[in-house]
Amino acid sequence: MTEDEKRINNIEFRVGNLETKFEIYMQRQNEMAADIRDLRQDMKDIQKNFDAKIDKLDAKIDGIGKHVQNLTVAAIVGIGAAVAGIGAIAVTVIYSVLSH
Repeated sequence: MTEDEKRINNIEFRVGNLETKFEIYMQRQNEMAADIRDLRQDMKDIQKNFDAKIDKLDAKIDGIGKHVQNLTVAAIVGIGAAVAGIGAIAVTVIYSVLSH
């Protein structure tokens, strides 16, 4: 074999080797792209689940707020009734003391 034929064979071998490595690289790139698509879909599913839980929590907080509002009104009415009762007792005591 001449020197030129050896060089050509060496170049052809190296090109073939590079083509094989490039095919492996491209296959891994495609697999990585598929994995990234799967991860993005998983993240979207997680976000939807999280949003649903937040919506439920908001509804519960609204319900608690209404309940607290009702209890506040009841407490104010109770305090008003207590003040009226104490006032009535005071008026009765004062009237009783002054009438004797």
